[in-house]
Amino acid sequence: MNVPLVLTQFLDRAVSLYGAKKAIHCDDRVFTYQELNNRVNKLSHGLRSLGVQKGDRVAFLAPNSVEMLEGFYGVFQLGAVMVPLNIRLKPDDYLFILNHSETKVLFVDQELYHLILPIKNQLKTVEKIIVHYIESETDEVGYDQWLDSQDDRPFNREPLDENDVCSLLYTSGTTGNPKGVMLTHRNNYIHALSTMHHLRVSDEDVLLHVLPMFHVNGWGSPFYYTANGATQVCLRKATPEAIFANLEKHKVSVMHMAPTVLNSLLQYYEQNVPELDQDVRVIIAGSAPPPAFVTRVEKELGWEFIQVYGMTESSPLSLVSTVRSHLKDIPMKDQYRMKAKAGHSMIGCEVKVVNDNGEEVEHDGIEIGEVVTRSNGVMKGYWKNEEATMETIRNGWLHTGDMATVDEYGNIDIVDRKKDIIISGGENISSIEVEGVLYDHPAVLEAAVIAVPHEKWGETPHAYVVIRSGGTITEKELIAFSREKLAHFKAITGVTFVDELPKTASGKIQKVHLRNEYWEEKGKSGRFVN
Repeated sequence: MNVPLVLTQFLDRAVSLYGAKKAIHCDDRVFTYQELNNRVNKLSHGLRSLGVQKGDRVAFLAPNSVEMLEGFYGVFQLGAVMVPLNIRLKPDDYLFILNHSETKVLFVDQELYHLILPIKNQLKTVEKIIVHYIESETDEVGYDQWLDSQDDRPFNREPLDENDVCSLLYTSGTTGNPKGVMLTHRNNYIHALSTMHHLRVSDEDVLLHVLPMFHVNGWGSPFYYTANGATQVCLRKATPEAIFANLEKHKVSVMHMAPTVLNSLLQYYEQNVPELDQDVRVIIAGSAPPPAFVTRVEKELGWEFIQVYGMTESSPLSLVSTVRSHLKDIPMKDQYRMKAKAGHSMIGCEVKVVNDNGEEVEHDGIEIGEVVTRSNGVMKGYWKNEEATMETIRNGWLHTGDMATVDEYGNIDIVDRKKDIIISGGENISSIEVEGVLYDHPAVLEAAVIAVPHEKWGETPHAYVVIRSGGTITEKELIAFSREKLAHFKAITGVTFVDELPKTASGKIQKVHLRNEYWEEKGKSGRFVN
């Protein structure tokens, strides 16, 4: 008899083998896997008492916490669908997502409740709102009191098929409404098996939840770290001070984060030089970092740098940048360059880069094409949006919209989003490549490059730059610096200095806002679309 690949098995394994282990740290509270499981059973019983049935949607608006973590398994036991919400959206965004997903029950953190209050009366399907860490007077039920009143006996689970949808994740929409990505138990289960191998996850690991769990389930971390009985530390706010304090206190061995967060850790380290005596792996996804960035992480911090690539629609990870054994005799500078790329395919994933005719590009590091992938992780589709599903998944291949090259070793290097490629005088320019050069300047803390109109060349690169504390640089000097390091057609032609760059909740720089800001400053009425 075949056993379906369902995610409830992961917590079952942790309870069976690591039940008495102090496993979950959340603020000053500590839970064993058995205690976590008891809370999960209470949550499931409570949801059933509220009338939640198989297939119903249950949404969570919360930072990384034990309440968020137990939500996944408590919802799954009913065969219901978890809808994790980005904590940095606006009330109108939540109104759309909650109504579009037809969410039945909403759990919201007290700190974020004010984002729901303005739209509460416009929610069409939400029947109950329950508040985590309730403090102020509200009309809602407090989570702790509600959970304590539930039964912690084993829950009589709904029969699950591995192709049942388990999570509905809304991608950030910069134009139009966000799309709901339907991921199944099978999607997440097989992704977990592949990823835990490539990231070398074990029961000796201590994971610090830096990346928000709503972000593709924190890259699946509630699943494969739980399955392996690893210790998990919940971090509500990812400040450099809090991250280093937890690294020291809990002997953290692994973290997932965006490049901008890692950059902030490097800046903090320069000023404070905290001493850590454990090995640390840091897993990064997002814009490809310059090789010098990788070098600093591995030499200054002494951490292992692992770049990964993926997207919500593929559960998410497809590529990993670790240097394969037969390539470890190449010069270290080339190894750092390799580690900065998106990398090679993970087990169970087919990934290739194709031109407009669907043919694979040359493995020469020059020819640019679109990244496409197929695997067991590819989503079931977009919720209530068949047209967008068919546009994204064609002939079994997920079209990512990311443009890349492939080097002689078969490593994929993301050069830009399709919409971010700068075309100057007929030449394709990677904004990521230009940003990498700007990061080499000692005065540059953060940089983002966009295309701006140019009478002669059509468009040219323009940089938005955050200057490092104590650093000084002029527009003229930075333009000259880029011309020294790049072919002249790739060099920036202008600079806007800003105090900070707009970012998503996971730390990705939002270039669409920079493009709009540029037009507003120029007094144009047009808008770039994302």
